[in-house]
Order: sequence, then C-alpha cells, then structure tokens
Amino acid sequence: MKLPHFSLLTPVVTTLLLSACAQLTPAPEATREHDKRNAFVAATETTFAEIANATTPTDRWVGVLGGAGYRVEVPKANWNGKLAVYAHGYAGTGNTLTVQDPPIRRYLIDNGYAWVASSYSKNYYDVRAGVEDTNALTLTFNKIAAGNGRTLAAPTRTYLFGRSMGGHITAAAIEDEAFTTARSKVRYDGAVPMCGVLGDTELFDHFAAVQLAAQQLAGLPATKFPATNWAALAADVRATLFNSTTSFATPTAQGARLKTMVMHLTGGPRPVFEEGFTNDALQKVVWDGFGRTGDVAGILASGKNVVDTNRIRYRFDAPDAVVDAFNASIVRSTADADANPLRGDGVRWIPKVNGEFKIPVLTLHTLGDMYVPFMMEQIYLQRVTDKGNSANLVQRAIRAPGHCDFTVAEQVAAFADMVKWVETGVKPAGDDVLAASVVAQPNYGCAHTDDTVGVDDGGTVKAWRAKGKLPACPLR
Repeated sequence: MKLPHFSLLTPVVTTLLLSACAQLTPAPEATREHDKRNAFVAATETTFAEIANATTPTDRWVGVLGGAGYRVEVPKANWNGKLAVYAHGYAGTGNTLTVQDPPIRRYLIDNGYAWVASSYSKNYYDVRAGVEDTNALTLTFNKIAAGNGRTLAAPTRTYLFGRSMGGHITAAAIEDEAFTTARSKVRYDGAVPMCGVLGDTELFDHFAAVQLAAQQLAGLPATKFPATNWAALAADVRATLFNSTTSFATPTAQGARLKTMVMHLTGGPRPVFEEGFTNDALQKVVWDGFGRTGDVAGILASGKNVVDTNRIRYRFDAPDAVVDAFNASIVRSTADADANPLRGDGVRWIPKVNGEFKIPVLTLHTLGDMYVPFMMEQIYLQRVTDKGNSANLVQRAIRAPGHCDFTVAEQVAAFADMVKWVETGVKPAGDDVLAASVVAQPNYGCAHTDDTVGVDDGGTVKAWRAKGKLPACPLR
C-alpha cells in the first residue's frame, strides 16, 4: 500500500507513523571486541583416525559448516539409529579451531551410536557459538552422510552431552529460551551436562568475589570492580595469604580465612574440598583468571559489566561482628541491567540456563573442582526447582579434586542411565546436592564414583584415582 506524503497528514498522524517506522528499524548493533576476532579450521584432513584397537568398523567424515569444523562417525554395519552430539569445553583464545572427540567415543561406537562434534566457529568463552553451531551440525547430520555416499534414516533419538563450557552449551541448548531464539532449532531427547557452568554468569560473579576477598584479606583492597591494578598486586596478595608462592597447601592466618570462605562459596563443607583447594595446578588456572573485566573477555558489548557480587555473603570462622564488618566493607560489583540481553538474531551472547526444559537431564560434577565449582549444581537445582522441573533432573557428585576429572566409566554410566531413563521412563539414582548435612557426610559422592580406569582415561585421572590419593569411601 502506498502511504500518503507526510505533508498531507495531520501532525498527530505524522508523529504516530514516524514512531511506528522507528520501532520497525532494528537498533544499531552493540560493538564487541569478540566480533573483530578471526578464527579458522587449519586442518585439511579428509577423515580422522579410527579408535585405537577398534573392534567396530566405522565411517568417519570431516568438514566445515558455517565456519566451524566438524567430525562425524557412524558404525558401518550396526548403527542403532541414535545420534550422540558432543559439546567440547573451553579451547582457549587462539585463532585455530579444533574438534575434540567425545571421551566416551569407544562406548558410543561399540554400542551402535553415531556421534557428531563441532569445533564451533569461534574460540574464547563463546557459548552462543557453541549452541548455534552444535545445533546446525545436528540438523545437517543426514546431509553430511548422504554427501559421503551413505543414505541414513533420520535419527530416532538425539542425545546431547558436553563438558565444562560444553556443559554450559548442553544445558543452555535444551532450554525453552534457546529453542525459541536460536537460529538452528533442535529438540534433544535427553542431555548430560558434565562439570558444566550451570549457573551461567554466576560463575563470573564467583571469580570476582574470590578475587575481591583475597585482596581485602591481604590488606590490598580493591576500590572498585573491575580492579585496574590486579596484575601489579597479584604477587603480593598471594604472598600475604600463602607461605609459598607455588603452593596453596600452607595458608597464613588470613589465607585460612580465604580458604574457609571459598569452601562455603563453592558448595559448603564436603569431602575432597581439601584436595581440590590444594590442587596447585588447577588453583593457578583460577588465580590466573582473576583481574578480568565484566565483559567476559569481549564476549559482551564493550564497556558492559555482567558481574554482580551484591548477593554474596562471605562466611569464615570469626565473631559475627568481624564477619559482618568484612561483608559491609568489601567492594561489590553491580551488573549492568542490559549487559547480556535477549537478541533477535539468535541466542544471547551468554546463553541463559533458566531451568526450563522438558527432557531427562543427568549431570556430573567433581566435588573438589575450584574452576567450575560444585555450587554450580546447587544453583542449577534451585533454578530447575523454581521452574517446577525437578522431576526431569538427576545430579551426581564424583569424588575427585580436579575440573572434569571423571573416569570414562563414570561418564559412560551417566550417559547410559540417561538413555535408559528416556527410553524406559525409569528415573536413575542421583545425589542430593542441596542439603548441607548430606553433602558434608564423609561418604558423600561414593554412590556414583567409579575409580576403575581404562585405556581411554587420561594421565591426570589415573594419577588422582590411584589408591590412597583421595579419601576412601567408608561404604567400600
């Protein structure tokens, strides 16, 4: 319809028309440092190696889809019609994109599953890319097979699982919000987020809270967040709180207070916290991440802050007046309300995990993880319960002191139990992650910890699970 010239309309009508046109015009995109970063798939491989000592022949295909590399593997003769979709964890800040094979690859193939995995089209903590690229690959599975000369029926079931950042991707991808807003929409049948960032941006709140507490206890308090001088202060803070610059095992009196604070912030008193806190290699990674701004290394719009520590209550062994004074005096960070908005061009820059899903979900988390702490599970359960979806969630605690340090046996059991739940309706056993009196029990986590190691377990897992390295389970 041709609109009349504005000069022929009354002033009121002209104003209304101009207002309506303005609302139809998209707002200018916010600038992000992340949008300037280039990433590429460097490998020119046409396939990838079969599993060492494989017993099941497979078709293996590689390629690039939407700027993301991918791998696809399908048993040649006994595909069970089901597709397992793997989401890998944080891959650093380099430009080169790589695909990671699922840790339970041998189990999947030997049991007839096909699997796919994406490199994602960007590195950094880009969960948005992880969700969108993983969904796109899942939808393209049959086309990839056909392009390689194999016609397959559409999968009868599609299961999503991932670790660390991939756990965040897994949990976010199954959310109602992601299905509504994603460019590529997939309804998964079941999911296993492992060691995942299930509290989404609350993990960044936690890192900031620990850094601010460390500075306060060391007598070098921050005057604002983000602190602009962390790099200059880090060594002095560490030296004040610990008797060694290379170990977290011998804290000073103020360091002991920090340790107690961290225990409560990461999930409360529990087995294997001690081993996790003194896991120097992982703690170094945690401390090296302090001093960041609230835009999550450029994932959010420039100048925006998503970090909020106002709700955090620090707890340590001291008279109430001392604890209250500490909490009253420490600098707090307040998030910008529009730091991580809903978008009209796909999922949020940092996808939310709201607890709104309708499928069976089984999670795994190690008790001593200081990098993505066990409290992520507690936050997740609270959100899921608030949305009335707790019947769809099972959580398992694993007695290990590192990040994602599961045995293959523990991961296989979680995946197999999730599948059985989907296909039979029988809900598997899990652990209570919220009741403090339960979590603090010496045998907590024993029910689903399996120290059996095999050919596909890594050296770190084998070293920690060696007899005598961790508190023995009283139930064994």
